[in-house]
Amino acid sequence: MSNEKPGITCLPDGPYLLKNDETSAVSLRVQQADGEAVSTVSGAALCRCGGSRNKPYCDGSHKKNGFSDSKLADATPDRRHSYAGKQITIHDNRGICAHAGYCTDNLSSVFRMGEEPWIEPDGAAVEAIIEVVKKCPSGALGYSIDETEFRHSQQGPEIVVIKDGPYRVGGVELTDQPLGQGVTSGRYTLCRCGGSKNKPFCDGSHWSTGFKDDGD
Repeated sequence: MSNEKPGITCLPDGPYLLKNDETSAVSLRVQQADGEAVSTVSGAALCRCGGSRNKPYCDGSHKKNGFSDSKLADATPDRRHSYAGKQITIHDNRGICAHAGYCTDNLSSVFRMGEEPWIEPDGAAVEAIIEVVKKCPSGALGYSIDETEFRHSQQGPEIVVIKDGPYRVGGVELTDQPLGQGVTSGRYTLCRCGGSKNKPFCDGSHWSTGFKDDGD
């Protein structure tokens, strides 16, 4: 029985190549956000240009629509900032944030949209902050208490296809790309719309491009 971990490779200007050893002790599921399984796979090419008619799988559309996997010069920098409070320090990397809104929607006293600094670590109880940070889908958020840093634990392995959004990945190694500052293979999000300025990571561009799963 193999102990080789599942991995994702970003093919140049092409799809994500997913590899999973058939003899592995774990089964890698590509699944929809509602939990319904798309498939249990040992290997697959997953669309990242946004144009496939067979999402989430690649159908070769990247060869026709001019998809490029280059990072853009005006991308939000892959840089982690720390906001120290009395009991907790919150870490945040805007460069790999998927802008799912979970933090601002659920704890607006701490994660303050439109304000500077946008994070107020003393704005809520520590327990409430920890709950929100642990559910950050992209791994952009983290925290430390007494100089001990929380790291997102290994999930899955799984790839969840977020409706009209990115791939949420857990427990799958990104084999040929460095992860963002502060991010682990336990939790990160990959662009699926083709529009991210910080490929291969989601930067929330699916919101502005109007990406839809049922689009052409």
